[in-house]
Amino acid sequence: MGRLETVLKPFELNKDWVEPRVAEGIEQNRKANAEIEVVDRDGNPVSGVTVHYDLKKHAFIHGANCFMLDELETPEKNQCYEAYYQKVFNEATIPFYWCDLEPEKGKPRFAKDSPKVYRRPAPDLCLEYCEKHNITPKLHCLNYDQFSPVWLNSSDVNEVKRELENRIRLIAERYRDKIHCMEVINETLCGWKDEDYRRSTAFFSEDDIISWSFDTARKYLPDNQLIINEATSNAWTVSRGERSWYAMSIKDAQHRGAKIDGIGMQYHMFHKLEEEEEKILPYYDPKRLFGVMDFYDKHFHLPLQVTEVTIPAFSNSAEDEELQAKIIENLYSIWFSHPAMEAIIYWNLVDGYAFRAEPGDMTAGENYYYGGLMRFDFTLKPAYHMIDELFNHRWHTKGSAVTGADGKTTIRGFKGDYDVLLEKNGQTVKAACTLSGGKVRLILN
Repeated sequence: MGRLETVLKPFELNKDWVEPRVAEGIEQNRKANAEIEVVDRDGNPVSGVTVHYDLKKHAFIHGANCFMLDELETPEKNQCYEAYYQKVFNEATIPFYWCDLEPEKGKPRFAKDSPKVYRRPAPDLCLEYCEKHNITPKLHCLNYDQFSPVWLNSSDVNEVKRELENRIRLIAERYRDKIHCMEVINETLCGWKDEDYRRSTAFFSEDDIISWSFDTARKYLPDNQLIINEATSNAWTVSRGERSWYAMSIKDAQHRGAKIDGIGMQYHMFHKLEEEEEKILPYYDPKRLFGVMDFYDKHFHLPLQVTEVTIPAFSNSAEDEELQAKIIENLYSIWFSHPAMEAIIYWNLVDGYAFRAEPGDMTAGENYYYGGLMRFDFTLKPAYHMIDELFNHRWHTKGSAVTGADGKTTIRGFKGDYDVLLEKNGQTVKAACTLSGGKVRLILN
């Protein structure tokens, strides 16, 4: 049995069970009916109006990190990155790693013309791009201990708290109205990774690190969506039920009063090729995937986000790249269908620019996995085309309907923002609406 058959086996074995659930879930959870009423400027119904509608932005969040925005070697590559990004994504995860955002104490790199740091474009630059292309920004991450600045005295818990609160306050003052969703804390359950992994903030003498972080963030960000995030193995392991580590962490923080708005779940398949069958394949089991999402939905009733996705191809061979695309098709369909899931965020758009590696060195760091959607030469992989197919074609609504004598018609489509064109007797009027169920009134001048 070849690698293609081996890796896809979990999906094939459960095909008869999973396909109906996915189809039903997408129909129930991602679509809505809407009653469209067309009236004239005096409020009178207008019959015989052809309503042309075309989905422009999914309500469901699908994105990637934008860490290479304006970070590439040539203007041509930067232009390609921007164009390919906005074509398939409606979300961008913006880097707020403390050590890179404030490498010198008191001098944060917020402004778009700030000194460059590799894979860490300035927040204002990212927001400018998001606003230009109607992309929803997301902040990663307010408190991520692995990326504390070197100037922080991490052995002094009081100083850590004081500086962290000051950081959160500054970010809130500048971005609370521009970035709605913010990851508050990340990877608190990860063990020691390297000698320089700064874990002191995990050992607060008085306060739980998670609840303290949420309480502090909520103090300055009362109306923002504040979520928790955790690494793959802990996020997707609920075999101990409510005693699973991530579940206990969330429940304990809630018991202490933390108001958590969403649960982030990384999905990096970071294992060597020779370990794939043993360590990666269990995560491709559809019953496991649905079981984990059902568990969080039942016990916490909070939105879920797959916050960081890396699906390895392990090479640029045609077979490996096609397999990567097929895995993405299966996983995205499962996640997209679940009622609690609100976002899928891929990690690196382009191969060769991942963490802990020199650009183009495909043997080092996370480059090893060939986990991008584009090759290092900026040609598109089947994985990119698959995400384009899913969100821009398969899960896309475009059509026409005609109003009756009461000026009304009903349409059904994927939830999101639509461009609308009203047409009658050669007259056309452009409009826009959001389809989320319920009624929409449009005016034909």
